[in-house]
Amino acid sequence: MIPEELFEPTIMFFELTKFLATFQTIMNKILWDLINTREVASFMDNIIVETEKDKGHDKVVKEIVKRLVKMICM
Repeated sequence: MIPEELFEPTIMFFELTKFLATFQTIMNKILWDLINTREVASFMDNIIVETEKDKGHDKVVKEIVKRLVKMICM
């Protein structure tokens, strides 16, 4: 395998314009109330969870996964 192949960009065949901005908007809508609590931050395909207690962390992560699965199954 040639190392350059690892960085080959993905081509979107359905030609969605401004895909990154659209994806970020969707993530913000899905996680809006969690982002407002300042426990969750979302940037593109990264979701950062920052809580003070471990139990709270697990609860927030489960809620995020539940919402993402719900969006996928729609």
